[in-house]
Amino acid sequence: MSIAALDMAKNLIIVESPAKVRTIRKFLGKDYAVEASVGHVRDLPSKDLGVDEANDFAPKYQVIPGKQKVVSKLREAADKAERIYLAPDPDREGEAIAWHVAEILREAGGKKKTAAEKTISRIQFNEITAKAVREALSHPRELDVRLFESQQARRILDRLVGYKLSPLLWKKVKRGISAGRVQSVALRLIVDRERERQAFVPVEYWPFKAELAADEPPAFTVDLWKVGGKPAQIGSAEEAEALAGRIESAEFTVAEVTEKERKREPAPPFITSTLQQEANRRLGYSAKKTMGAAQKLYEGVELGDLGIVALITYMRTDSVRIADEAREAARAHIAATLGEEYLPAKPRAFKTKAGAQDAHEAIRPVDVTITPERLKAVLPADLFKLYRLIWQRFVASQTAPARFWDTQVTIAAEDTLWKVKGERLLFPGFLKILGRDEDDAADLPESLPKLTKGTALKLQKLLKEQKFTQPPPRFTEASLVKELEDKGIGRPSTYAAIISTLLDRDYVRLEEKRFAPSELGSTVSDMLAAHFATLMDVGFTARMEEQLDEVAEGKEDWVRLLKSFTGDFYPTLDKAQSEMAGVKGSGKETGIVCELCGKEMVIRFGKKGEFLGCSGYPECRNVKEFTRDASGAIVVSARSEETPRVVGTCPECGKDLVVKTSRTGSRFIACTGYPACTHSRPFSTGVKCPREGCPGELVEKSSRRGKVFYSCDQYPRCDYALWDWPIAQPCPECGSPVLVRKTTKARGEHIACPNPKCRFTADIETDEGPAEA
Repeated sequence: MSIAALDMAKNLIIVESPAKVRTIRKFLGKDYAVEASVGHVRDLPSKDLGVDEANDFAPKYQVIPGKQKVVSKLREAADKAERIYLAPDPDREGEAIAWHVAEILREAGGKKKTAAEKTISRIQFNEITAKAVREALSHPRELDVRLFESQQARRILDRLVGYKLSPLLWKKVKRGISAGRVQSVALRLIVDRERERQAFVPVEYWPFKAELAADEPPAFTVDLWKVGGKPAQIGSAEEAEALAGRIESAEFTVAEVTEKERKREPAPPFITSTLQQEANRRLGYSAKKTMGAAQKLYEGVELGDLGIVALITYMRTDSVRIADEAREAARAHIAATLGEEYLPAKPRAFKTKAGAQDAHEAIRPVDVTITPERLKAVLPADLFKLYRLIWQRFVASQTAPARFWDTQVTIAAEDTLWKVKGERLLFPGFLKILGRDEDDAADLPESLPKLTKGTALKLQKLLKEQKFTQPPPRFTEASLVKELEDKGIGRPSTYAAIISTLLDRDYVRLEEKRFAPSELGSTVSDMLAAHFATLMDVGFTARMEEQLDEVAEGKEDWVRLLKSFTGDFYPTLDKAQSEMAGVKGSGKETGIVCELCGKEMVIRFGKKGEFLGCSGYPECRNVKEFTRDASGAIVVSARSEETPRVVGTCPECGKDLVVKTSRTGSRFIACTGYPACTHSRPFSTGVKCPREGCPGELVEKSSRRGKVFYSCDQYPRCDYALWDWPIAQPCPECGSPVLVRKTTKARGEHIACPNPKCRFTADIETDEGPAEA
């Protein structure tokens, strides 16, 4: 917006995202200026703890590096406005953003501070429409200090755990890894599931099926249900053969026929977690991709002649409640497009589960008459598919139930009972919108001939098959999100970040779209579980989430909550510092003997993953690759061509992303769908660009001559670069914002300051063994 336009505006609305600015400006007049904070403007410092533990955990907030221009722009706009409306997202994080924006505006007020306080109000809306925004403007409120304190308590809790635990893991396992209050518990779920799989003992069983025919077609297949009045349990080939011998000559007769009508009700509209689960199951989207696409649909997208339009309501919600107006709009659309018979007898309302936050509606289309078909030509494919999923689920939730005619038949043969079930669709109801693919088609019962009690049947074929019980499956993204939700770990808005962190830290890997813990992940989880039993306890983590919610409700004091947590955490941390056995340098014991020198091979964690190295390093440099079999035992192989490491899901096509090496030697992330999909990105060091005001991060590159270096991903706008691997720690002598890891012939591997005028160095142990003197 131009300076002239700002001068004309009497009111300033500050939102979170620039995309919202474009959407809201479209339907507000010249009396309103709209600016964006572009997310958070203040946070705890990145270079130190930033929490005064001795003074009731008082946080030391600072403007986020790179946000000074945004802050200056907001202050300039606020100076010209008579009234300021803070309108970040309507949740705990949004309230914190609003709080910090208010603070920086008040700090700039000086003598005008009192006046500034009177002009600052909080507004929120669940959908970005002219009506919703104007309704919010007519009902401003004060900032919610309890909601802000809840977010602040969560932020400080996570900072305390991360800053206290991560250095311990650097010392004991590997530099650069991290621990987190919720992240580590999520990792434990994945590791524990893998241990269940490894400990699982398969049990043999023999299911029987019989293909039968009556006088009228068609033939049908029945499943063995009971033998001798007990559930069928055939556990060996001998038992199976003996039973088959008796059954093949037996007479099959219909013992019972039960028929009844059954209704199937639709599912409620999406909440955050169910949207993530269904988008993963049906579209193959990761939680991160789902939330990114939903954010765009919420904030507004360009729709050709329609301009910028917000398509869905707020996508971070635990509630299945919908507004009466939206419900009536859905019913009107159903009646107009499908007919009155597709409406339920009365408008359908769903009950939100106990403990859920009910501040916002379920996720639904803003305007139900904007059908997916209208948008197919103008929306990007990933946004279109997600909008269609949301639209169909919402409309189906207000549609009449599907009705089926169920037939269940019990059949007797000697001392065995067999069962089969058939169904006939009487009325599709909501399935008219969702289709039958909502069911698992493989489990749909067969259609049956007309059968009555006493009908004699002919055995056409007896089928038996040896099977073994299967271990519990690894988590998919959908099933992990469901597990986190069911156990109360984290909140739906945090699931995408939790999963991304586990992948980025190489704690887990995606194998056939299921999570398998890496050796590093299993090691970290085991060490934390052994020494931080409370922190790693699922029940404790769930209770902590409840207590944070109680802070928001005014039932719990945030300082008391932090004191209670640290009262157990700090002594446990002190104890672990001395008692936790490290694997860095010495490696993780395996019991495998080095064939070259006879010493033990140990698991080490290098820059490219785990490997077996000789404990006699550096005298013996024997290394090998390894995997684990289904039981968890190590399977050794000679070091071979590296298998690409899966690090995530492609945001463009949904296939795996893997780490690859360029012709000149630097690593990068690329889609396995190449050449059909050309998505790629640089390999990140995870270190922010240290240049003042730059929003970039340092990534791995290589020169034409093949020398690897690390430069800012904002090049050519920022040309900051280093020849050595960066470490996100300030130099204790000159204050350089980063250090580097260097290797020289004289010193071996060590930490150094990249400032040529500073001579600071420090010894380290490498991830592959002690540095050579």
